[in-house]
Amino acid sequence: MTELPEKTESPEKTELPAHFTVTGGGFMPTRFAQSHWGDDHLNGPAIVGLVARGLEKYCGSTDFRPARLTVDLFRAARNVLTTLDIRVVRDGHRVHSAECDVVQSGRVTARATLVQYRPSAAPAGRLWTSNVGFPGPPEADGTIQPYVGSDASGWTRSPAEHQNDSRKRFYNDGIRVIAGEANSPFVRAATVAEATSLVTNLGSAGVGYINGDVTVALSRLPVDEWIAIQADSHQAADGIAVGTATLFDGLGAFGAGMTTAIANPAAQIDFSTRDFRSGSTYE
Repeated sequence: MTELPEKTESPEKTELPAHFTVTGGGFMPTRFAQSHWGDDHLNGPAIVGLVARGLEKYCGSTDFRPARLTVDLFRAARNVLTTLDIRVVRDGHRVHSAECDVVQSGRVTARATLVQYRPSAAPAGRLWTSNVGFPGPPEADGTIQPYVGSDASGWTRSPAEHQNDSRKRFYNDGIRVIAGEANSPFVRAATVAEATSLVTNLGSAGVGYINGDVTVALSRLPVDEWIAIQADSHQAADGIAVGTATLFDGLGAFGAGMTTAIANPAAQIDFSTRDFRSGSTYE
């Protein structure tokens, strides 16, 4: 089915920034959806947040929990009217699966798959678990601009101070997907998880790998408005990179992100030359 968006507040009456407004039977990107990769490119969090919202809204269930969202970014999304084509793939007793296409100008620019599981009792026995540590988030000051951190430089508002080869982390509440509509915990987790690419691919010269996908896996939903993601691994060979990261809230680790990326040196993002506006993304 094609999602027919419901009317929301006008941009003039919306207090907080958002990636999209509803117009003409679809979604129109705002300036906050703009990417640093190109003048007419949309950023990854905008697309991931949009598909997460659509899949949850039309295929979600209180009896099931979102366990995995994978978004394949086929083409660069543009600053044009955007629609979603959503369909249920499997409606089982323990497993639900659905797909969502992001359509622009008659072409599919991204495709997402959502897997949901019915919660149940844990099996018997003890299992190995990793001892993933997090240094603790900064004190949020009431503004919407996210924080970027690294082992070498601590927490700052701009990624420019973190163009180094130490471990990276990101702390954000996830900018609203739709103007006038608060993000759900699932949408917030998916949007922040897209920063797996940022925390794993940000190096001493900026970001030179552009991700072609992102997967977020969740054992539970976040309980806080602001959540964090921290890099776990990064491997690269012949211009192809793989990165993994862990998601945290106030209770601890609750999920993981993974992304694959391809070298894009011609459009390398050097954050030291960029001007960041409040609420803007870093990709």
